[in-house]
Amino acid sequence: MIDPTRRQSLACPFEKVHPSQLRRDDEFYMWLAYNQAIDAWQQDEVPIGAVIELGGEIIAAAHNQRDSTRDPTAHAEILALGQAAKAVGDWRLTGATLYVTKEPCPMCSGATLMSRLKRVVYAVPDPKMGCLGGATDLNGLPQSNHHLEIARGLLEKPCLELLRAYFQLKRKEE
Repeated sequence: MIDPTRRQSLACPFEKVHPSQLRRDDEFYMWLAYNQAIDAWQQDEVPIGAVIELGGEIIAAAHNQRDSTRDPTAHAEILALGQAAKAVGDWRLTGATLYVTKEPCPMCSGATLMSRLKRVVYAVPDPKMGCLGGATDLNGLPQSNHHLEIARGLLEKPCLELLRAYFQLKRKEE
């Protein structure tokens, strides 16, 4: 259960961005992932958001819910992959693209490979725990039976500012 007084102290100073529906490109979908990250902040969760697109349509959108659900697997990417699988009626998400505001961790990177996504686009690299090029690269394993297309750094600045501001505020609370 989230303490309502604690949530008020974490009021998000960032505003959602409303990209034009006319340009459904990588930037459009990443702004939607950014908006999901703001939703996470507003629920006192680490502000990471994810959106999955297939054929120009959004088939999933989620943000971190680890603390509120008390589930260590409730990362934005895992939740979005589950939604997308339900939306298409298959665990194989062939042709789909995941947009996420921070490089996926080992668990999430593995899940992106296992789900057979076509692409992963992430904003902020994670040299400590990122596993799509940061700390290591699961996608680069030569024996893997599936490989993703990876795009790094799209909207890195606003997504990094959001993460840094959140953790600075959290450190002040401690």
